Amino acid sequence: MADATQHLPRYEEPQQQPPPQDDFDHLYQRPDAPLPAQPPYQQQPPYQQQPPYQQPPQFQQQPPSPYEPGPSAARGRKKLSPAAVIGIVVGGCALVGLAAGAVLSSGSSGDSAAAGNGSATPSSSASSSAGGASGEEAQARKLDALLKESGNSRSSVISAVASIKACQNLGQAATDLQNAATQRNDLVTRLGALSVDQLPDNQALTDALNKAWKASAAADTHYAAWAGEASGKGKVCKHGSARSTSETAAGNRESGTATQAKRTAVGLWNVIAKKYGLTQRQFTQL
Repeated sequence: MADATQHLPRYEEPQQQPPPQDDFDHLYQRPDAPLPAQPPYQQQPPYQQQPPYQQPPQFQQQPPSPYEPGPSAARGRKKLSPAAVIGIVVGGCALVGLAAGAVLSSGSSGDSAAAGNGSATPSSSASSSAGGASGEEAQARKLDALLKESGNSRSSVISAVASIKACQNLGQAATDLQNAATQRNDLVTRLGALSVDQLPDNQALTDALNKAWKASAAADTHYAAWAGEASGKGKVCKHGSARSTSETAAGNRESGTATQAKRTAVGLWNVIAKKYGLTQRQFTQL
């Protein structure tokens, strides 16, 4: 028995396992096992306050230009009211108007001085042109009134010449012809008193009218002399008909000259008459 026990292995008490080092080690501890020694308490360092939050540096604004108002000036400036804006605009326009008036005034003074020295200025030329247009029409109307009188004696002249050919009313015929000649010469005198310098082709027109009226007056004078010859003792009038004489030939020649001049005159006149709505004429009406 004792030998049997000797061959049994020696009982050895199992070694204690170190408790697990975690939060659940109390679950593995034996009830009678001594509590593990706690490490001595170490005081925690005092709480260090974090530095205050600092805003990252921003872009530094450039200082305001001397020609531009800074932010403070812009914030301090007040918005103008519409009435103030209108007042500023009106004031500016007034200043511009005064400046323009001063410039024009000085220019007018210079133009007046230049005109006094004999030099023509554009403004004076424009005034002359405007005055020329109205002056041309006025001259045309005055000449038109004179032309209306030029045909007054035509019918009496035709009637007087017909009486001479028939050897009738010779005395009255001679008187009518002399009156017609006087009237034609009067037209020439009155035409010379008219101002026609602004009419187109005024020189050619006046020359044609003068030639026509002077030739007509000469023809009338010759025909009146023919009437005197016909009233004599049977030398011109025979059997109720007057023969032609040298006075008759001279009258016919002057009458032909007058007709050609009248054709030229009406051609020039009708251009003017059409422009201003005046009477256009035939050569027989002069």
